[in-house]
Amino acid sequence: MDSLLRWGIENSTPLGENAPLPAPRTHLDPAIIDHILGKPDAQLMKEALDFAVDTTKDEDTRIAAMDDLEMLVENIDNANDLQKLKMWEPLHGLLSLPSTTDALKVQTLWVIGTALQNNPAAQLSYLSLDPIPTIIACLSSSSNSAGTRSKAMYALSGLLKHNAAAVTKFTDADGWNALRNALEDSDISLRRKTAFVLNALLTPTAEERLSTPASVHTPSSTDAPVHPNSHASMLSNPSSVSTSRPTMAALQRESASEGSSLLDALISALVEPVPFGADGESEKDVEFQENIVRLLNTYVAQCGGGFSDAQKHSLRTFFNVSTPADGLFDLSREEFNDLKRAVA
Repeated sequence: MDSLLRWGIENSTPLGENAPLPAPRTHLDPAIIDHILGKPDAQLMKEALDFAVDTTKDEDTRIAAMDDLEMLVENIDNANDLQKLKMWEPLHGLLSLPSTTDALKVQTLWVIGTALQNNPAAQLSYLSLDPIPTIIACLSSSSNSAGTRSKAMYALSGLLKHNAAAVTKFTDADGWNALRNALEDSDISLRRKTAFVLNALLTPTAEERLSTPASVHTPSSTDAPVHPNSHASMLSNPSSVSTSRPTMAALQRESASEGSSLLDALISALVEPVPFGADGESEKDVEFQENIVRLLNTYVAQCGGGFSDAQKHSLRTFFNVSTPADGLFDLSREEFNDLKRAVA
């Protein structure tokens, strides 16, 4: 502040009574202006990414830059600017660079997931890079840390939710099998997130249960132009947000390699979970159970799904011997009774 004050005094001219008005100054230092007013978010975003992709910088500097970028893209307008500033490609490219450490990969997935959350415009921009195979690869426990796998699920969730086009590409990339494997991951938090994401994708939008935010422009007629805001695609084509039917099909489809369906895998994860933890020392996790039971309730009550005799037998046995904390697996009494009748 002292240097700013000295600069102001040295560059000011006292005005006498008859002194002419000073001419506008054209030699102001941009650094001084930035210091006073602050840099625009777009410039901060570009600088942060430039630091992150610069392999001459140390890892801590690159990670700090990505942390700054993640905070900036929490703002939906900044997230949309990733496309305008041509930042999506170098950002996604970090996931595949040999120089990208596990810690930097975690931060990169975090930025991507945050930018995609509830943002159809960002989803479509990112989807144009065909990113799903790369993100699915980040879910593999053989080559990624628990932190990377967790943030990969975060990014995948942001891309798939309310995005029918992304779910179609996810199906083509054998993504459902990746989620099936995640149900047996040694990290229980990833299992919980997997069941939660599956339930979110399965939940129908009921024509399509699209609630338009007050701040989003709604065309006055079907022929009216759709304004280029973050939710324009949702407004022009409501079916583009429906992911329930392809998810339902994925649950029921039998895997050729496994000889069973994803629904079978979910029931098995509930009834006979693979032990988890560093040494496989734990078997039961209440939150994981609740997430699966909530998904099964969605499957029955909202999607009209049914169970095979073998699936009913497994679930009946489980419900008869289990003693969850509240007895209802976080369902209402009515929901729980409806689910038990579906397996009777």
